[in-house]
Amino acid sequence: MDGHLPGRSSRAALTLAALGVVFGDIGTSPLYAVKETFSPAHGIALDAANILGGLSTIFWALMSVVSLKYVLLIMRADNRGEGGIMALIALAQSAVRDRPEWRIPLMLIGIFGASLFYGDAVLTPAISVLSAVEGLHVGTSIFDHYVVPIAVAVLVALFAFQSRGTATVGRLFGPITLLWFLAIGAAGLHGIVRAPQVLAALNPLHALSFVTSHGFASFVVLGAVVLAVTGAEALYADMGHFGKAAVRRGWFGIAAPSLVLNYFGQGALLIERPEAVANPFYLLLPDWALYPMVALATAATVIASQAVISGAFSMTRQAAQLGFLPRINIVHTSAREIGQIYIPSINWGLCAIVVAAVVGFGSSSRLAGAYGVAVTATMMVDTLLTFFVIRYRWNYPLAICILATGFFLVIDLSFFSATLLKIADGGWFPLAIGACVFALMTTWRRGREILFTRLRTSSVPLEPFLESLFRDPPPRVPGTSVFLTATPEATPHALLHNLNHNKVLHERVVFLTVEIRDEPWVSAKERVTCQKLGNGCWRVHVNYGFLERPDVTRALDLCAGAGLPFNMMETSFFLSREKIVPVAGVAMPLWRDRIFAAMARNSANVTDFFNIPNNRVIELGTRVEI
Repeated sequence: MDGHLPGRSSRAALTLAALGVVFGDIGTSPLYAVKETFSPAHGIALDAANILGGLSTIFWALMSVVSLKYVLLIMRADNRGEGGIMALIALAQSAVRDRPEWRIPLMLIGIFGASLFYGDAVLTPAISVLSAVEGLHVGTSIFDHYVVPIAVAVLVALFAFQSRGTATVGRLFGPITLLWFLAIGAAGLHGIVRAPQVLAALNPLHALSFVTSHGFASFVVLGAVVLAVTGAEALYADMGHFGKAAVRRGWFGIAAPSLVLNYFGQGALLIERPEAVANPFYLLLPDWALYPMVALATAATVIASQAVISGAFSMTRQAAQLGFLPRINIVHTSAREIGQIYIPSINWGLCAIVVAAVVGFGSSSRLAGAYGVAVTATMMVDTLLTFFVIRYRWNYPLAICILATGFFLVIDLSFFSATLLKIADGGWFPLAIGACVFALMTTWRRGREILFTRLRTSSVPLEPFLESLFRDPPPRVPGTSVFLTATPEATPHALLHNLNHNKVLHERVVFLTVEIRDEPWVSAKERVTCQKLGNGCWRVHVNYGFLERPDVTRALDLCAGAGLPFNMMETSFFLSREKIVPVAGVAMPLWRDRIFAAMARNSANVTDFFNIPNNRVIELGTRVEI
């Protein structure tokens, strides 16, 4: 970077790239949002007044939730340029560092929101691809029995492709998504020209009348209106890849105008032909454009699904780095881009659940009820966490903080309450996924705390131990021994076992601790700290951000400047492998102990996770009861 602002061409390229990654989810909402909002099942007459009211509600939901809340407010709450719920959790927790009573509640709220993201990661591919393929219904009844199999085939192919990485196809995402937005905007404009009176829906009084004039039915409809804002969280989560400016340009310059035009065009069609409510998105099109639009919609929904799947990979990696999940095998699919990763277990687990959702629910309308619950709950969590950031990090007056976040919290609670009515019709599905992930994350976090407490209480303090050890030192052998330890103030069990069994000590002994901080990136000057302990012993602390890939081998090269050069052919790494033994009534319920023990057994190899040469590693086991 030369310090100059990027030129127009680079800004345009960045905005185009952002379109393909950031706006896929919200950009495909017109496929089903209007159809579900005006569904006859709600019992609201499909007359002009109600159509204007429903459209006005969708429009002002977009403006308040997406434009005001996410694009203008929450995107300011970046963690060194990074967004997303994990970055927001870290930001909120650091904001209340002087108020420890808030740290655990905020952590639990954040984990709850992050857990529900996995429900979204299942339902977005399912409802998006299925709603796109359902366009075949409009053209002919021949495909009626093939919609679900075609959708399943598209989705399985998408998940199978993940292992190859998205670098090549990623270049096509932006142009295809731009074409999608131009196409839906043009279709909407065509509809508006035929019934320009639909523009009256811009008046918020129509929205107010709509949500207050139909009693309980109006409340039910809010659960469908929220489908128009699904994907808003992605604008915040992915801003680290492109920057706030590119996301804002993409939203206000392309995505928002196209979406509004299409929603209003569908509304205009319904004013003219109420029977088109069966599928207003596709019936808005001229006959010749139907099948090309089905193909384009399928491509757009695949791109939207791709972004969510990649988001699930990133979320999992960040959760593992921050200590909410065990180490997990990660495949880096690009030598240049650290964000391009593939996690086989998450990929195929998601694939199985997505296919089950498509086959089990069978239609986008049945999936729509399940979809809103996870999205609205996550939005509510974002609002709560944002309050603590603007109050305690930005130090805004309490009244302003309550007014700013309270306004959005009322909207979030309204949407969330409305979607809860759909629990029996499928809303239980993402909640069940979220509950399972929440249980796993909290069990792992709590289990690690108990494990470290056990290790500390059973360990000998390091510095007094070294002092007593060198009063009558054991034989020293050539080379360097590195003992990895999560508790730098305690003597590693691996060192005690080594002395007990081998009776020797290397010429140089390094106690290495790797810490993942609650910030996305760590500067080079903060990467490594080295401390001399005397008698050839050193304490080395390596720091990483939660978006960085730990690389112990490279980090140790930085120690040469502190007088601690490493020759890997003369270095041995000693690791303690704890065998977790669940014991009833010790700390957690026995069922949680067993889950924690199983997660620990199946966690990825520490040598691969930290990029330690496998042929230089010696593992020594220790038994820990929890």
